[in-house]
Amino acid sequence: MSKKWQVNEDKAWFKKWWPKNVPKNYDFPEITLGEFFETQRKKYPNENVMWFLETWMTYEELGKNIDSFATALHNLGIKKNDCIAFLLPNCFQYVIAYFACAKLGAIATGINPTYKPLEVLHHLEITNAKALITLDALWKELVEPILSKHKLDFVIYTNVADMAIGIPKALRILGKLIGKIPKGKVTFDPSYKFTDLLETTPNLPDVKINPTEDTVTYIMTGGTTGVPKATDLTHFNVVSNAIQCMLWFGGEEPGLGDVGVLPMFHSFAMTAVMTFSIAAGGWMMLFPRPPPTKELLKEIQEIPAPKGLAYAGAEILFKRLADFPEIQDYDIMGKLRLCVSGAGPLHKPVQEAFEKNTGGRIVEGYGLSEASPVVSGGNLFGESPLGTIGMPFPGTDWAIFPTEDFNKGLIADGLPGSKYGEENTGEICVCGPQVMKGYLNQPEETADTIKEWDGRKWLLTGDIGFMREDGTITIMDRKKQLIKVAGHSVFPKEVESMLMKNEAVSEAAVAGLPDPAGKVGEIIKAWVQIKPEYENTITVEELKAWTEENLTKWKCPTIIEFIEEVPKNVLGKVQRRQLQEADPLWNK
Repeated sequence: MSKKWQVNEDKAWFKKWWPKNVPKNYDFPEITLGEFFETQRKKYPNENVMWFLETWMTYEELGKNIDSFATALHNLGIKKNDCIAFLLPNCFQYVIAYFACAKLGAIATGINPTYKPLEVLHHLEITNAKALITLDALWKELVEPILSKHKLDFVIYTNVADMAIGIPKALRILGKLIGKIPKGKVTFDPSYKFTDLLETTPNLPDVKINPTEDTVTYIMTGGTTGVPKATDLTHFNVVSNAIQCMLWFGGEEPGLGDVGVLPMFHSFAMTAVMTFSIAAGGWMMLFPRPPPTKELLKEIQEIPAPKGLAYAGAEILFKRLADFPEIQDYDIMGKLRLCVSGAGPLHKPVQEAFEKNTGGRIVEGYGLSEASPVVSGGNLFGESPLGTIGMPFPGTDWAIFPTEDFNKGLIADGLPGSKYGEENTGEICVCGPQVMKGYLNQPEETADTIKEWDGRKWLLTGDIGFMREDGTITIMDRKKQLIKVAGHSVFPKEVESMLMKNEAVSEAAVAGLPDPAGKVGEIIKAWVQIKPEYENTITVEELKAWTEENLTKWKCPTIIEFIEEVPKNVLGKVQRRQLQEADPLWNK
């Protein structure tokens, strides 16, 4: 076993809560994502791997599609390290394209389909995407407006229902005609239809890929500082994290379904839905967008899942199920077997109501894009501590270091000499095979986020917390500048940057305030300094309308206040905290 990723088994978290059927350490294979898939394809060729729009696909069918599409991309000139962006919802096409890129050594990057054009452009520019695979219905609104600002070699387009053979062809055509299935026309030369490329005879090139060094995907994140950037994840990172999740969920279990409501452009679903399902020999249940609770319950009730379902998501998704008044009308008791709530704390009332009303098991998990993203979770098979983010997954180490200076050394690492309890709060740091290579083209940010201690690479998460005597960790505060709006993470720097693209705005500061209505947790407030020549020519209402045209809904400021000058410190850094703490809503 490689000692590089071996955790000392005397650590405190192995003593009390550790699941009996989960290994403490594991010898993670240094293989590519393509090799990882091929291993599972050979084991489970005739098992289902995906369900989407009433349609099933087996491992062997997926493998053939991946090989054909990878060959087509190669024929179009895609080479190792070329980046291809996906502007797609969850669908068969996303999974096929993702693994096809991996087999070529190309780099996949998913774009949020709810973005506005400027945000799509920003993603394309940061990742230097060479080609785009897009849903036809998103083309005119999101891509056409920015075509002149970023060069693409080619575009591949698809309709969300193109591969949904479970829906009769006549209904698919009728759906497009009457508008129930979104459609659109792609106007780009050259452009290719996704399903036409699947007709390509497989003839994959021989590409030399180093699993521990070569990038498989860029995942966009605000990082630990809030500045938008791309995490650089290697094949080894992604494969290791999928295996860690599989081990935590009890090992390989052919036939286990995984509810895919989370979007796969996000690292949470990339691993907790897509690669975990394959590592387990199971199948993913894909939804192009989060369905209404009634529709989700209906699908869960009707879909054949003799091994039950896993489900990973934010707490709000489980709360909707737990609170749904008609849940007893659906035959789902015990079907949602293994559930993990992430992207924020899981509250005890939600946990108890969910388990009572569904017969399932739910625990809190923790992760971040820089860790591929899964770091820890509660015990899915026995008693688990409340109010903590559980235990680090197999092969993952964690510790508390001083917030102000990592190099001062450990506060707590689960071994004798550790300082436990809230009075010993510091920064949560993580070490494991899933920790990213770094931030794309951001060497200083990478150096600030990944540091060496005791001969090993540690990720500074930017989250503040303390270790308990049992080795579990409680988070005290999210990243100091992070705003949480209805479960979404909003980074002030990104909203400020977008506001300053308006010709009338000189400077802006953005921070979160308590939601006075108590519905979304926090609301966004922007303090805006208008350029002198635009004073009295633009109103708050007009600027709010502009943000709604250019920003995703949950990133739009609820409140905008015009101020004479945005305060800064002697270094020129905007003092968001000063504005935030002086606001009446903050004090209330």
